[in-house]
Amino acid sequence: YNKSYILDYFELYTINSMKRNRKAKILATLGPASASLGMIEKIFSAGSDVFRLNFSHGSIEEHRKNYNFVRSLEKKFNHSSCILADLQGPKLRVGNFAKKKENLIKGQTFSLDLNNIPGDNTRVNFPHSDIFEILTPNTLILIDDGRVKMQIIEQKKDSLIAEVLNDGEISDNKGVNIPDAILPISSLTTKDKGDLLKALDMGVDWIAQSFVQTVEDVKELKQLVGSKASIMAKIEKPSAVKNIKEIILEADGIMIARGDLGVELPPENVPAIQKRIINECREQGKPVIVATQMLESMIENPTPTRAEASDVANAIYDGADGVMLSAESAIGKYPVEAVTIMNKIIESVEKDSENYNLSIQFEEKKNEKINITDAITSAAYNISKNAGAKSIITFSVSGKTTSRMSKERSPVQIIGISPNIGTARKLQIMWGVNSCHTKDAHDTKEMVSIACTIAKEKNIVKPGDSVVITAGVPFGNAGTTNLLRIAKVIADKDLS
Repeated sequence: YNKSYILDYFELYTINSMKRNRKAKILATLGPASASLGMIEKIFSAGSDVFRLNFSHGSIEEHRKNYNFVRSLEKKFNHSSCILADLQGPKLRVGNFAKKKENLIKGQTFSLDLNNIPGDNTRVNFPHSDIFEILTPNTLILIDDGRVKMQIIEQKKDSLIAEVLNDGEISDNKGVNIPDAILPISSLTTKDKGDLLKALDMGVDWIAQSFVQTVEDVKELKQLVGSKASIMAKIEKPSAVKNIKEIILEADGIMIARGDLGVELPPENVPAIQKRIINECREQGKPVIVATQMLESMIENPTPTRAEASDVANAIYDGADGVMLSAESAIGKYPVEAVTIMNKIIESVEKDSENYNLSIQFEEKKNEKINITDAITSAAYNISKNAGAKSIITFSVSGKTTSRMSKERSPVQIIGISPNIGTARKLQIMWGVNSCHTKDAHDTKEMVSIACTIAKEKNIVKPGDSVVITAGVPFGNAGTTNLLRIAKVIADKDLS
């Protein structure tokens, strides 16, 4: 580990901090290790495109302070910021033990009950009476991320008798996973609904929904959120994997949360599931994020393991829109280094000529009619690929055209321009999109001037380069993309 090298790289990257030539995105979770304006600015400059507020931890006041820190960087760097609020969801937990922890032996019986008395090595409180009736004999129960396994042998009204399947330690408030059942509970708890109102009041751009089981869970949240934010469904239960196509169609984005997913499913199945979900999301043009334990050793160490570097790289090779840091940036000792190294891994993959992300375009089904927006974005892709354009610049009020362009996996940077600040912010999570908030054009001459000026300011193009511009006429109306123009950047004040 060469600390001076990391710092030199960081300082160099800060100078060109808004030159985001990397296409896959980095999400960084904020927490005690990164809860200051100075640290958030360093993480932002090192490469974080999206900041995650984890409502499973921390107070509303802490989240609001971090929210304001992130937003303050928009003016300093003239770069739209994206914030995701992650709801805790209905995490099942056992109660407390009189001795704080107990050792269980394979083959013994153990009771989960509604008694509030502290537990011992024969029983513990399990305050979830609403699911008792579905936990029938033979149901598998996993405690503490699967470290303790039990199987229900007898079901009672106020208790569940289980056989312990392995030696293990059980302690206060450990999480419980039930992989074989769709639980008859909402994915939104009372706490989640309160947190949701506060997050929307702050003005977050994305809401991540934990422990989604079916498409109905997503629909319930969408009714509460309306148009105030986009919805990201977290896939961390087997039932969500079974219902993945319907969930992808309903949600605005998907997060593959491999922590609980790897507990409830055999770990050897997770890589194939990850690839399948990414492919489904790409076909539907929905952003997909790979999360959990990506650089986990960097919580304590300044460099990742080779396996972790490969894990990040493989997510990018698979075609993910982004990868996420959790504890690494929230409570870790090296949050800036974690973002910096993740950035370098992504850049390395994207320079690889074998990276199919840059060479395969999902083609429209034969004989299937497409609308004008799809035709325009497809044409922009082909022009940028075959005519050597250095950037595709999309004018979009709602962001749909820019999202559609991201789906094409353009070989060049996409600059998404929107007069709507909310649109500009939420688009930062999309693959290949460098999103900007600015005034809308009134005519094609002004459109070209704005497009070329921004592209040059972001150091994505230089005089002599060509860009492809898409927009809708009349300007300012959502859903009217019908114009494609090629412009050449020149050095005079008009830039085109």
